[in-house]
Amino acid sequence: MSSTVRATVVQASSIFYDTPATLDKAEKLLKEAAALGSQLVVFPEAFIGGYPRGYNFADQSPRGKESFRKYHASAINVPGPEVDRLATMAAKYKVYLVTGVIERDGYTLYCTVLFFDPEGNYLGKHRKLMPTYWERLFWGFGDCSTTPVFDTPHGKLGSVICWENRMPLFRTAMYGKGIEIYCAPTADSGDKWVSVMTHVAIEGGCYVLSPIQFCRRKDYPPPPEYLYSPSEEYVAPDSDSIVWAGGSVIISPHGDVLAGPNYEGEGLFTADLDVRGEIPKAKFRFDVVGHYSRADVLNLTVNNHPLVPVTFTASPSKIKEDEKMDECKDI
Repeated sequence: MSSTVRATVVQASSIFYDTPATLDKAEKLLKEAAALGSQLVVFPEAFIGGYPRGYNFADQSPRGKESFRKYHASAINVPGPEVDRLATMAAKYKVYLVTGVIERDGYTLYCTVLFFDPEGNYLGKHRKLMPTYWERLFWGFGDCSTTPVFDTPHGKLGSVICWENRMPLFRTAMYGKGIEIYCAPTADSGDKWVSVMTHVAIEGGCYVLSPIQFCRRKDYPPPPEYLYSPSEEYVAPDSDSIVWAGGSVIISPHGDVLAGPNYEGEGLFTADLDVRGEIPKAKFRFDVVGHYSRADVLNLTVNNHPLVPVTFTASPSKIKEDEKMDECKDI
């Protein structure tokens, strides 16, 4: 393992309803991060595909249904051409790339994080286990079959999305996998979120990287294509009004803020992470799934099997063979 890794969290807005343009923007930001010497770059939650902040997806009118159709069209398949492009970017700039996307699986959308290595390999994904509040109107639920932690030369890398970070059992599961570089892209913001991230860093004895989008109303389409509120009475559609204030941070295993938080605009926030040097010092006093655990009293069992609604007892090819046999019998 290398002694340190330079990491960058990206604070920027998606280009809503325009995934190709968002990918172009991602490449521009990735190039800038690489110029800073970054070896790990983490983008916000739902960066590719967009976070529909302010929109009323409870609207079942034709307009509401059309809005979801556009959002569905902006999502990406995994694997798919957009994933291939992200992999190419990671290879071009020789970075580990972690980014939030809206994943399309049939007609269900998932809030997902994708992982890529500097050789351009797609490593895997994490689907958000529990969409928060109104997110349940438009995102499906993940399961623990997609909660990977990757062993990289810089440390063990994984992700927990937004308010999943408030789920003590899920955090414990990730600690149990040995996570050291804990990526926490979120749609939250503010001092209370920094407090949550600080707690996670101390509790897990890990580096926490939390990138957050910074958006103004004009970063979303104008009405009537996109109504930021039911009547737009709160936010002028052509204004510089901040609708998502950012606050991205990087926090050490000791709870020290190494970069951010910033609430002023888009930007890149960078810190050097000394995984091999600092994490052992933090774990010396408190190792939540090691010497400070009591497995004889408290333990956690995680179901990491895929949870699927339909299971077939025979493979599709076997079903086709049986159908052919039935046709022969009819003759």
